[in-house]
Amino acid sequence: METKRDERPSDGAEDLNQMGGETRLPPKAVLIVSIAAVSTASILIRISSAPPLAIAAYRMIISTLILAPFLLLSGPRRWRSLDRIVLVKLMCVGLFLALHFATWISSLALTSVTSSVIFVHLDPIFVALLSYLILGEKISGRMLLGIVIAISGAIMIALGDIGLGETNLQGDLLALIGAIMLGLYILSGRRLRQSLDLLSYVVPVYATAAMILTASCLATGIPLEYPLREYVIFASIALVPMIFGHTLYNWALKYLKASLVSTSLLGEPVGASILAYIILGEKPTPPALVGALITLIGIYICIRET
Repeated sequence: METKRDERPSDGAEDLNQMGGETRLPPKAVLIVSIAAVSTASILIRISSAPPLAIAAYRMIISTLILAPFLLLSGPRRWRSLDRIVLVKLMCVGLFLALHFATWISSLALTSVTSSVIFVHLDPIFVALLSYLILGEKISGRMLLGIVIAISGAIMIALGDIGLGETNLQGDLLALIGAIMLGLYILSGRRLRQSLDLLSYVVPVYATAAMILTASCLATGIPLEYPLREYVIFASIALVPMIFGHTLYNWALKYLKASLVSTSLLGEPVGASILAYIILGEKPTPPALVGALITLIGIYICIRET
């Protein structure tokens, strides 16, 4: 699922303005649009009949093809400034992103939309834990409280899914792995984004993820040829939740506090669950609803401490 939650405002946030000229769009309105955009991801994925790995590959391929021309047309001075060491680091970030999408999208085929999006949004918990273990950053008492609350809610969801079969638990586990990969993706990219503008960061990362996922499809025999309907869905996934979701979040960081943008991400599980009920007729179980609420409270506490 799906964003760079801990990024701070930087010059790279101006890229979208440079692409389309000066903008007078109200930042909070743009943020609402981005929340709605990312909320559609799980629904679009569920209506596709393609294998999860193929969906993930085409999501990144099309996103790269959309954004790469803007980087290339911005002038050789920008993209030629990416030295070999930086490119290797960006490729590592792309690997984490590829693993995130591969596991999370696979989870949607096995468990409910509500369970999947809640588990994958546990990534702030893993960011906090990894920051403590790797960077030596302290975990405050309130952060620890948020972690305990969020994990308690996740356990409640998992216990509720036990009665639905082993497949649902496998989906929960894949979404949890997706959350860990997203946490690594955010943690790895945090420093890189301080010195790189938006396009110089996302295009190499997206391109690396696209190549890894495409190679994985070829290695496992997953086909890459599909009916026109599937390509329309792939393009919609790339354009709506990826470009209008992820990229607009980064744009909003220039004008709004990072804490506000991060907190707004809690709208995705809510929006996705509502859309799943309306479009897919998927009604969350009572344990899932209670567990989701508890988890969201825990995540909110953690985000407020970042």
